[in-house]
Amino acid sequence: MTTVPVPDAALAELLQARLDLVEERLRDAVAHTDVLADSASRHLVNAGGKRLRPLLTLLAAQLGEGRRPEVIDAAVVVELTHLATLYHDDVMDSAPVRRGAPSAHEVWGNHVAILTGDLLFARASAVVAGLGPEAVRIQAATFERLCLGQLHETVGPRDDEDPVDHYIQVLSDKTGSLIATSARFGAMFAGCRPDVVTTLVEYGEKLGVAFQLADDVIDLSSDPSETGKTPGTDLREGVPTMPALLLRARAAAPGATARDVDLASRLDADLSDDDVLAHVVADLREHPVVEQTRDRAGDWSRAAVASLGTLPAGAVKDSLVSFAEALVDRAS
Repeated sequence: MTTVPVPDAALAELLQARLDLVEERLRDAVAHTDVLADSASRHLVNAGGKRLRPLLTLLAAQLGEGRRPEVIDAAVVVELTHLATLYHDDVMDSAPVRRGAPSAHEVWGNHVAILTGDLLFARASAVVAGLGPEAVRIQAATFERLCLGQLHETVGPRDDEDPVDHYIQVLSDKTGSLIATSARFGAMFAGCRPDVVTTLVEYGEKLGVAFQLADDVIDLSSDPSETGKTPGTDLREGVPTMPALLLRARAAAPGATARDVDLASRLDADLSDDDVLAHVVADLREHPVVEQTRDRAGDWSRAAVASLGTLPAGAVKDSLVSFAEALVDRAS
C-alpha cells in the first residue's frame, strides 16, 4: 500500500482492503490475449507504485457510500489513465528507468511503448463507459488536459508569457487534472452532495501542483535505490522544472550573482556525461532555488488543505489533510 499515512487505524484497514480489490482489477484490466500486448501492458503494473490516485478515489468515497462497486471501477480508471501517461511521458522524456525497472521503451522500443500507452487508455475508456455518460465526459475532459499539459510543456512558454506561470499551468493540466478527477470520482460515485464534489476537485487541483513541485525537489535529491530514478534526469533531458526556471530568472535579473549566472549556463550545457550531470545536480541542490521550490510546494499543499474547510470534521478529513502534507514531506 502507499506510504501516505491514514491516521485512523480502522479507516486505514478499510482502505487497504479496497485497494487490494483495485489491484486485482488492474491486473485483470491490462491482461491481453496478445502475448506482446500482455507483457508490455503488465510492465508498469507489475513494477508497483504508490497508487496515490486510486487511494484518493477510495478515501474521498468515504465521505459518502464508499462501498459502492462503482467506486472500485472509478479507482481503476484513474490508475489505468495514469499508467498510460507514464508510457508516453517516458518516451518523450527519454527516461531510462521507471519505478526501479527499465522503462517500457528501453525494453521494447518507442513505438511499442507509445502503442501500449494507447492500449491502456483504451482499457480505461472501456471501464469508464460502464460508469455512465457523465463519467465518460469527465474522463475525456481530463484526457484533453493531460494532452494539453504535455503539449505546452513540449513547446514552452510564449515570448510574452512568464515561464514560471506557464509551468504552473502545465502542472495543473498534467498532474492536477487527474488527481482532481480521482477525488471527484470517489465523491461522485459514493453519492456525495455536489458541493462536496466541488470541494474535492479544488483540493485535487492544488494538491497536484504541490505534488509535482515536490517531485522537482526529489529529482535533485533522490536516492536512486528508493525512487528508481537517476537524480537530474529532467535536467539532462531539458524537461522544465521549478528550480531550473527560478535559477534562470535569477541569472537574468539585475543583481544576479556570478554563482547564479555560472550555474544557469551549466544547466544549458551538454549534460550527457554522468560526472558533469552529477556536479551540476550537486551545485543546484545547494542553491536557494531548491528551498524556494520546496516552499512553493508547501504553499500549494496548505492551499489544498484550506480548501477542505467546508468538509465535516472526522477521520476522512484528517486523512485528506495528512495526504496533502505527506506528498510534500517527501521533498523534505
